[in-house]
Amino acid sequence: MKKIIFALAVLISQFVAQAQIKTPQASPRAVLTQMVGLTEVEVNYSRPGAKGRPVFGNLVPFGKLWRTGANENTTISFSDDVIIDGKVLKKGKYALYTVPRIESWDIIFYTTTDNWGLPQEFNEVNVALRTTVKEEALSKPVESLTINIAGLDTNFAFLEIFWENSFVALKFEVPTQKTAMASIDKVLAGPTANDYYSAANFLYQSNTDLAKSLVFVNKSLELSKDKPFWFLRLKSLIQAKQGDKSGAIETAKLSLEAAEEAKNQDYVKMNKDSIAEWSKK
Repeated sequence: MKKIIFALAVLISQFVAQAQIKTPQASPRAVLTQMVGLTEVEVNYSRPGAKGRPVFGNLVPFGKLWRTGANENTTISFSDDVIIDGKVLKKGKYALYTVPRIESWDIIFYTTTDNWGLPQEFNEVNVALRTTVKEEALSKPVESLTINIAGLDTNFAFLEIFWENSFVALKFEVPTQKTAMASIDKVLAGPTANDYYSAANFLYQSNTDLAKSLVFVNKSLELSKDKPFWFLRLKSLIQAKQGDKSGAIETAKLSLEAAEEAKNQDYVKMNKDSIAEWSKK
């Protein structure tokens, strides 16, 4: 009987440990991802509801730092540097804090993002950017806090915050022209040394076209000023696989010299082992 009771107790404890009660969050989580030009913007926040309560000036006091949401930090991330109010905000992830007032809001991008709500000690050193925007009254109240990216243009957009009867919008500019021109210049300039190396390595590894692989690795070496030891290593392997042992040895010696100078012992050993193997008659 005791064994049966013990077994039941174990089963019940395992069930309780594994069971997870699911209930809806009072402030459900929301994630917004938006491309603005060539820049990806993501907002992650919880959406509290008014639920018949007066919000600004009561639930959210005027003139006080607000988490701009509920629960853990509301965060916003940019894949590129952006311009806000003439100032540069570096690409990355930020906690989004605000200070609501009757006629204006302060918008604060804070570098520490792992706080539950507000930081225990607010530190100005962690403020990446702070600006002020005009508050506008809404004709129709909004029940749940809403953050949106709107007014999309290839070069800018607006970060919008709605709740109750308040609305604010913050313009941010993205480097679409700069990013696009950099991409255009790179493509039109042709393949890089690394591009040729990658192509040569693929053909070598797949054993599909060793002749073309050798052409590509030679091109990578032509475009590279430093003649990296791993480029030379690949060329020696291609030559050896083609049956050109003497050429492979000469190239491996160059790779060995460069690897020794770089103090890369892995490549030093690999080249020495290959030279010894290819030198056998």
